Amino acid sequence: MLAAALAFGVGRYPVSLLDVARVLLGRLAGHAPDVAPAVEAVVLQIRGPRIAAAILVGAALSVAGTAFQGLFRNPLVSPDILGASSGAALGAVVGIWLSLGVLAIEGLAFAGGLVAVACVYALGTALSGRDPVLVLVLAGVVIGSLLGAGVGLIKYLADPYNQLPAMTFWLLGSLSGTHPSDLLPLAGPVILGTGVLLLLRWRLDVLSLPDEEARALGLATGPLRVAVVAAATLVTAASVATAGIVGWVGLVVPHLARFLVGPGFGRLIPTAALLGAGTLLTIDTLARIVAPVEVPLGILTAFVGTPVFLWLLARAERDWS
Repeated sequence: MLAAALAFGVGRYPVSLLDVARVLLGRLAGHAPDVAPAVEAVVLQIRGPRIAAAILVGAALSVAGTAFQGLFRNPLVSPDILGASSGAALGAVVGIWLSLGVLAIEGLAFAGGLVAVACVYALGTALSGRDPVLVLVLAGVVIGSLLGAGVGLIKYLADPYNQLPAMTFWLLGSLSGTHPSDLLPLAGPVILGTGVLLLLRWRLDVLSLPDEEARALGLATGPLRVAVVAAATLVTAASVATAGIVGWVGLVVPHLARFLVGPGFGRLIPTAALLGAGTLLTIDTLARIVAPVEVPLGILTAFVGTPVFLWLLARAERDWS
């Protein structure tokens, strides 16, 4: 709540908390608020959608990171482990290269993330040996490298004066262009994927065990792994399609949540969602006010996430699980 209040109030056009309350309560009550039209436009058309998007993206990346870290039993895993971010990046730069509209670019980014993970899973299944989790991670590395090469090729071929700056800005991550019409395509996949992971939270505790132990407890690890990967990929692809590549949130926030509430997914997933939403909302607010021009989210998340991650590692007295 504090982060949202700060985000509504600060910026190039300061708005008092009283005016923010008048606008929001007035709209909820169904009548025109007693404020200047410019104030209402700033709150409802500019900052409101951006705040909502930051909350959704932060929560989604944190929940996806939590799920992937449990699935792969590795504390260094982030939501892009299976190439969702790389696939979305390739889709977005192709859209920019073809001079498509914003919605088409976001659609290509979303589809690219889903297709990339589908390719990774197909490759991992085809090559699956004694350790399917390890094979899946290695397949993600291979496909991610290939997609990264594709992004580099498109950037090399792009117009250096118009298209290349747009690609670079998108890849660094930003919510500056968020429009109210962007919220529904973002909220739908995020709510669906997060809901599935919440329903599977107790099974994730068992899935975090070695496969032999999980099967001995009666868990069908194969179908459950597919469901977790699909849900986490859905929220990751939707987030990257809207905000670009925002690093560190999906890696650091799950550690912080685990430090606060322990490894049980019943409490870990909701805690990670709340912390991720507040974290990205705060960082996005800083991105608007720390410099005369807006700082890309990927830069600030790296500056903030690196020392926090080192602090968490220093505080850890036992294994993450």
